[in-house]
Amino acid sequence: MTSDLSILHLIINASLLVQLVMLLLLVVSMMSWTMIFRKRAVLREARAAADVFEKRFWSGNDLNLLYDQVAHRSNPNGLEAIFEAGFKEFARLRKQTGVEPMAVLEGAQRTMRVALSREVETLEINLSFLATVGSTSPYVGLFGTVWGIMNSFRGLGNVHQATLAMVAPGIAEALIATAMGLFAAIPAVIAYNSFANDVERLHSRYDAFLEEFSTILQRQAHV
Repeated sequence: MTSDLSILHLIINASLLVQLVMLLLLVVSMMSWTMIFRKRAVLREARAAADVFEKRFWSGNDLNLLYDQVAHRSNPNGLEAIFEAGFKEFARLRKQTGVEPMAVLEGAQRTMRVALSREVETLEINLSFLATVGSTSPYVGLFGTVWGIMNSFRGLGNVHQATLAMVAPGIAEALIATAMGLFAAIPAVIAYNSFANDVERLHSRYDAFLEEFSTILQRQAHV
């Protein structure tokens, strides 16, 4: 590869619009990778927290004691947040006179459903950005490629004899935009599919806990 066709040389000598497309794709790729690392850490912590809480919950400890421990935490999340919301509402409704046991249980379930939805929404933060990057980056890069190739062929209109050496730099710089688009899109698509699957598994896990906890509360409501 000659120095005239080195990647850095091609980027520096690309047209302004193609350079802007490359810069946009570079910024988007960096943001995407940042979100990928953060989301991976968040999901790993969510799975670990769910494991710890389920072990405590099914250890046979008194639910009132467990609730006191969770309630004193500054920011409970995941299964802890669902448990706290449900048990708090259950205790509040049960203290009221004239409330049927099924009404107490249904009120606790509604509260837990709201908490579950809130936790899932938190887990899904930035997933839409990764999906957008994965679906649009190739087209943004393709736009830069089309523009660069168009400029190359426009330049041929001013010469009498066209050669490959005349159009090669312009086409090469244009293809770099496509490559950068794919570089931004492929990791985002892979990460989105992986994270979406992880969120769905956690959602199912939260939902299963909600149903199991509801069964326990149903027995207590009739005591």
